[in-house]
Amino acid sequence: MDISLLYNLFLQYPVVCTDTRKIEKNCIFFALKGENFNGNTFAEKALELGAAYVVIDEEAFNISEKCILVQNVLKTLQDLATWHRKQLNIPVIAIVGSNGKTTSKELIGAVLQQKFKVLSTPGNFNNHIGLPLTLLMLNKSHEIAVIEMGANHEKENALLCQIARPSHGLVTNNGKDHLEGFGDLAGVIRSNAELYEYLQTTGGLAFVNTNDSVLMQKSENIASRITHAATPNTLANYAVEAYQLQPQISFSYKGYNYQSSLSGDYNLDNIMAALAIGFHFGLNPGEVAAGIASYAPKNLRSEIIVTTHNKIFLDAYNANPSSMEVSIRNFSAMPGQNKLYVLGDMFEMGAYEAQEHQALAAYCLAHHLENVWLVGKAFCKVDSNYRKFETTAEVISHLKDNTLQQHFIFLKGSRGMKLETLVEYL
Repeated sequence: MDISLLYNLFLQYPVVCTDTRKIEKNCIFFALKGENFNGNTFAEKALELGAAYVVIDEEAFNISEKCILVQNVLKTLQDLATWHRKQLNIPVIAIVGSNGKTTSKELIGAVLQQKFKVLSTPGNFNNHIGLPLTLLMLNKSHEIAVIEMGANHEKENALLCQIARPSHGLVTNNGKDHLEGFGDLAGVIRSNAELYEYLQTTGGLAFVNTNDSVLMQKSENIASRITHAATPNTLANYAVEAYQLQPQISFSYKGYNYQSSLSGDYNLDNIMAALAIGFHFGLNPGEVAAGIASYAPKNLRSEIIVTTHNKIFLDAYNANPSSMEVSIRNFSAMPGQNKLYVLGDMFEMGAYEAQEHQALAAYCLAHHLENVWLVGKAFCKVDSNYRKFETTAEVISHLKDNTLQQHFIFLKGSRGMKLETLVEYL
């Protein structure tokens, strides 16, 4: 089917579903395929549950006039999202980077919402499937979109840019994430720079951290660039120096005071990006300050949890060597007694797995961290005297027999480690 004809159907039935467990009446169901499933097999079920149409790519499942047969369902979903994006003449701010994408997205959204109707990427809908689904949530009431883009190999950000067609962009930083797919740090840098390359080609605007020499160099050919810095940097368009980073960030800018629930210098970088974007889009200091103050850490990212027996710093959504180090440094600087560091394996390290896990254990030792638990198969192989557990379940078993009390506990590891399941036992 021609994408313009499919788009006319989408305008009549503007809800897209890819999971029959979440079918909404009169939606359009896209029968996506995965490693362990074939969405075509669920097309009939989707119609039974009330879908207006189903998009399929296998002739065997073309059982009704409500079936739309295409060559590739995923490509059709992406094309539909791109077509929809072209119809909406609004700013689209794309966010890429190794660490801090979601926090930056939430902060920027919170700031811009003080003045505009904003759509921000929900949850982790940031890849080649989630991003099209996010774009298809846009409607004529939205004035700005804040879109997180997540890549795990080169050229993926380039593809996501072609779909989302951002007018503005932010690269948070370059770190050692997804090394299995990127190959090395140089691959990470090239991947994140794909957003800059798109903005350069299309005449878009980039928001850049002046203190990051790599980002400054990679973005130097973009005609429109606004800079920010978490230091009194005279070269930056927007720069501050916080007078407090722990336990919460506080700073002033041009005589106006700003407070955040976040802590640490790396989060000040995220806040400065939100401040720069807010002022660029015409918000006043009160609106920017209200937006920054309104964001509370959630979804396993820098959450502070006070239990009956302990206090927990839960940062267990994901982890890589770069984010581990800055988060450990931040936690170490926070006031508190009897600190315990529970570190889970870092996934997708590829050939760097042993090296990076050993390096992190050495980092903890070099910074005189005494009470450290290493959790996971990779951490169990490092040369270290720290306490080791092969699985999170082993930690739970230990905690059942050894109750911790009056501790300040840091939890961080890759998503697959599910360290948040420890909270119940702490």
